[in-house]
Amino acid sequence: MARFTRIEVAQTMERTGLVPLFYHKNISLGKKVLEACYKGGARILEFTSRGDYAYETFGELNKFCESNLPEMIMGVGSVTDAAAASLYMQLGANFIVTPVLREDIALVCNRRKVLWSPGCGSLTEIARAEELGCEIVKLFPGGTYGADFVKAIKGPCPWTKIMPTGGVSTDKENLEAWFDAGVVCVGIGSKLISKKILISKNFKVLEKNVKDTLYLIQQLRS
Repeated sequence: MARFTRIEVAQTMERTGLVPLFYHKNISLGKKVLEACYKGGARILEFTSRGDYAYETFGELNKFCESNLPEMIMGVGSVTDAAAASLYMQLGANFIVTPVLREDIALVCNRRKVLWSPGCGSLTEIARAEELGCEIVKLFPGGTYGADFVKAIKGPCPWTKIMPTGGVSTDKENLEAWFDAGVVCVGIGSKLISKKILISKNFKVLEKNVKDTLYLIQQLRS
């Protein structure tokens, strides 16, 4: 079962402002990525469920965090149905992220009191997600909607908490636009954990990237 409550997960998302996104089938490589992100200051990471036997990889990485990186909160993204969500929760997933709004996923996650963040693209979808108990809505694909969309939503719905994913980079201008618009955190994948880093296995660079991005986010917020 989850080691962290959904409130703890939401608070960590908001406090750090950054959710790194990562997938690779190689477990040893995954452990190095987790260690680098952790040393860089990240305390939450979304493992994207994309490859064959991804659940087996996640299970091993989650056990590694429990033993070696005790403050790292691991969750799973790209979850498309309630059965997959239930499987990952059995493996200790602390949060579930979906590309679309699925009410069946909301039900199984709420039953286990696990945070879930659905991908939404309209105010109607966001409102429905909040009615179903969503704390932080995923705006996906973020680059398609942009920061102005967030501003428009926050006007009539200032209580809405949004995490854009897709179209988010570590560049100051990009992050500044999102946080000025009112997002609570951002999800960043290949712009943070690049293929170049994974191929070269230069995890010191990744550690620095995470540290610099977290520092920039805190500066932008202040």
